[in-house]
Amino acid sequence: MSTDAGATPPSEMPTQYNPQAAEDAVYARWEAARAFGTSPDAGRKPYTIVIPPPNVTGVLHIGHALNNSLQDLLVRFKRMQGFETLWLPGTDHAGIATQNVVEKQIAKAEDKTRYEIGREELIRRIWAWTEQSGGTILTQLRKLGASCDWSRTKFTLEEKLNLAVRHAFVKLHADGLLYRGKYLVNWCPRCRTTLSDDEVEHEEVNGRLYELHYPLAEDPSKRLTVATTRPETMLGDTAVAVHPDDERYKHLIGKTLKLPLAGREIPIVADAALDRSFGTGCLKVTPAHDPVDYQIGQRHKLEVLNILTEDGRLNEACPPEFRGLDRFRARKAVVAALDALGLLGEVKDHKQQVGHCYRCHTMIEPYLTSQWFVNMKPLSKLAVEATASGRVRFHPERWTKVYLKWFEDVRDWPVSRQIWWGHQVPAWYCLEDNAGAIVKLEAGPDEPFDLVEEGRRIRYLIGEGAKPIVAIDDPRGRPEYQGKTLIQDPDVLDTWFSSALWPFSTLGWPEKTADLDYYYPTDTLVTSRGIIYFWVARMVMMGQHLLHKEPFRDVVIHGTVLDGDGAVMSKSKGNGIDPLDIIKRYGADAMRFTIFDMATEGQDIKFPVQIVCPHCDEMQDLPRKRTEPVMNCVKCKNLSSSRCPTSRRCPSRRWARWTRSVSRRAATSRTRSGTPRASS
Repeated sequence: MSTDAGATPPSEMPTQYNPQAAEDAVYARWEAARAFGTSPDAGRKPYTIVIPPPNVTGVLHIGHALNNSLQDLLVRFKRMQGFETLWLPGTDHAGIATQNVVEKQIAKAEDKTRYEIGREELIRRIWAWTEQSGGTILTQLRKLGASCDWSRTKFTLEEKLNLAVRHAFVKLHADGLLYRGKYLVNWCPRCRTTLSDDEVEHEEVNGRLYELHYPLAEDPSKRLTVATTRPETMLGDTAVAVHPDDERYKHLIGKTLKLPLAGREIPIVADAALDRSFGTGCLKVTPAHDPVDYQIGQRHKLEVLNILTEDGRLNEACPPEFRGLDRFRARKAVVAALDALGLLGEVKDHKQQVGHCYRCHTMIEPYLTSQWFVNMKPLSKLAVEATASGRVRFHPERWTKVYLKWFEDVRDWPVSRQIWWGHQVPAWYCLEDNAGAIVKLEAGPDEPFDLVEEGRRIRYLIGEGAKPIVAIDDPRGRPEYQGKTLIQDPDVLDTWFSSALWPFSTLGWPEKTADLDYYYPTDTLVTSRGIIYFWVARMVMMGQHLLHKEPFRDVVIHGTVLDGDGAVMSKSKGNGIDPLDIIKRYGADAMRFTIFDMATEGQDIKFPVQIVCPHCDEMQDLPRKRTEPVMNCVKCKNLSSSRCPTSRRCPSRRWARWTRSVSRRAATSRTRSGTPRASS
């Protein structure tokens, strides 16, 4: 067959499928055509999913790939069935996590703390970082093929969502479901903030159990022996408790002891809640630093003596020689001082469960402070009823029991946090109307401050008796406060407070919008079991109370992605898989197919991890001991670093991590269906 001499020869068909070129081009056409867009006036039945908003600090990991692939599967299926589908994307401001990231950058670059640069400057820098780097994970979700309506992308700290937070706070306060009180809370000395019970991670640690001898005030030759794992807290003891029926100590009830080192006299009290068979039968009572002791202190009207500063150092309530010491250094100093006095008994090794901050992993301290709390009991009833009536269904169904169990022993939720990045509490205090309840003082060099006055950093300590002005808008312009000084509560709200409003704040609430009327309640929530308490339960409570409707009808709980040995994947273990590495090598379709093929209902997924030599493409098993940064390829014998010193994406220096599952299933999918196509 002849052809014109000047004709352009047809382009040759590539000999190998290039998923990057095909998928990127198809996705670009989808976005240009607004193929994922939706409208509340479409005249069709809606199907709505709101994305569990990833932290603005986050980058895509294999758990995100699982979660979002399952959501995308549901959305695309419903779209093909003719539903008006909305998959609403967005990110969470992640208060503690984001502030920590920027604080570390400032410390590294400038050797300064947040207290040195001040609140306004820190917030400005966090916003700058967020605008520059915060959208990374949303870009990565596009590489995954996520069919979100990107024109509706939300951020939990944007102005419209901030308005929703203020409305919710004021409404809960007006309904008697939100209050300010002074209670014992979980406190992180590193982050210097309160944590809810669900934000405390307990793990077993090797500690010690110390026996301490307390002499009787009337006869120092006689002593009571107590046991503790935190001997430094004895400086805050205000009593020793014994059981009223314990014959060993009955005759001592009502007498006093001389508290060693502190020199104070403390009473011996009788409390029936004590277990006589445990230890010596005597319990040192430190109401300000132990939840059990706090309850005993309340029953016996004991003094509540706080001995710690916000950063975990011993304060002015302690003897001079211990003031300013970090709690762990103070422990050694107190033990040494008691030993020198002959008042230290037996010291034993002791394993115990200790709470840690879920963000920085610092050991938490029970700490007495004024906080804002949500009254959970009335809200819990609404959430339980929504599930009991079948309006909120869990899949697999077994997670219903786990969800309901949490409500049985739920405590009031402390929602205030002592950080600067987040929704500031919409409450103000009039200094003139709260004389004596608010103390004005000069902040120390390593303490938070509210304003700078004549070169001095000023801090207001808001006492328990201060009367707040809770309002949606700043009340300083009101006529009744002209000529008076109002200060706003410096705390911000727990990130999970704004996240609890996510299914409806993203649709325009508190305004009555067309989106809210059409898309709410949403249909399905896809999430992991790890945030059933953090997020799912609180969304149901808030939706029921604020809108009188459940926020979603079905909750799909998926499993966790583990490595081949059943260990959780993490950067520190070196067994994590970057989904973008898999997509670059095999394409998004192959990875998504693998996830769907392996994901059984609610069960964890094991991904055996292998590594790929960057020199010869040979795959080999990831060593069980992953501490060695350089590995020798079994095929080409080249040495390659498992951790690139310059960039985590450097292909010339770093072994890539894949999975046997992905490589095997990717090859199988090509065999079954020929050349893979981009997701549709």
